[in-house]
Amino acid sequence: MAERKEKHNGSEQSEVRQIVEHAVAQALQAQMPQLQSQIVQQVMEALPAKASEGSAAAHSLSAADSSALVHAVANIHAGSTQKEILRALLDTGSSHCARIALFVVKAGAASGWQSRGFGDDEVVKDFALDLSAGPVAHTYQNRVATPGNIAEMGRKFVKEFGAPANEQVLVLPLALKDKVAALVYADGGDSGKLDADALELLVVATSAWLEVTSLRKQVAAREDGEMVGRIESPPVQTVSSFSDPFAAHAPKHVPANPVEPEPAAEVVEVASARGASAAAPAAATDPLAGLSPEDADVHRKAQRFARLLVDEIKLYNQAKVAEGRRNKDLYDRLKEDIDKSRGTFQKRYGNTAAASADYFQSELLRSLAEDDISIMGSNFRR
Repeated sequence: MAERKEKHNGSEQSEVRQIVEHAVAQALQAQMPQLQSQIVQQVMEALPAKASEGSAAAHSLSAADSSALVHAVANIHAGSTQKEILRALLDTGSSHCARIALFVVKAGAASGWQSRGFGDDEVVKDFALDLSAGPVAHTYQNRVATPGNIAEMGRKFVKEFGAPANEQVLVLPLALKDKVAALVYADGGDSGKLDADALELLVVATSAWLEVTSLRKQVAAREDGEMVGRIESPPVQTVSSFSDPFAAHAPKHVPANPVEPEPAAEVVEVASARGASAAAPAAATDPLAGLSPEDADVHRKAQRFARLLVDEIKLYNQAKVAEGRRNKDLYDRLKEDIDKSRGTFQKRYGNTAAASADYFQSELLRSLAEDDISIMGSNFRR
């Protein structure tokens, strides 16, 4: 009797757990768009104001610099996979320094992944960074950006990659949850260009977006797994766990750790793939169903990028948006921002499979004008 009662209680707990997990997944999915805009806003608010005693404008970020950083964050947030996000970090970061490289931290060692400005993007691949001394050690142990001298990077590093003209370097932590998952190295090369504040902002934005995309994939995996059925589907991670985006990176010079094996980064993606196959009957309602997987992916990324650009316009021009809607001259008030963002979108997707859809124009009308083209005004290009 007691055994039967125990089994019954266990069954009830299991059902309650499933209900709670499903409710949490739905809540997270509903909050994702707002969370994305909040991350952009919080990162921008964290920009340090470096006003000098003599002239506050001398060292503060100009409007052009701020706009460039907003677009850089948008490029990072346009990535939907870990590789896309990290490559965007290196691409955008290279605008604020001469050389930049990312080293993945695994099993107590830092291994080179990719770089920009070194001549070959793969030149740092699998290079072992010394975690025991200099700015690398300080950054890794204290999770703070650390400037230093190239000599502190070690003889092996200098011999392999050379030294910047002014010998100044910067090491930044890419932190995920409670640990440093990667280290970003930057220097001024021959030009001396090294904007520590901008680089720190981009690394923080990347960390935040990696966590958001990881959480989003877990939510999708949970929902797709339920469609396949709990009996046939393998266990997937719950939304309370965190998928390490660097878990699949195994440095050649570091042996596998048999005591504390790392979780597989692909576990969420595999679960999502199973769920996607089960949802095939619904594909007929997908407007991209007739396209190749590659073209459909480009369309989805273009849609997402357009939303990001328009969300930024709204976020940093709230007063103008309200006045423009009220007076039906929204385009005139936001012309510079709209045209610049349109150019950014065209540069990225104007020669792709998504060009004919003009997602940026559609998003302007949907989000900014609230589906009323008259709000944009007579000067708006239709």
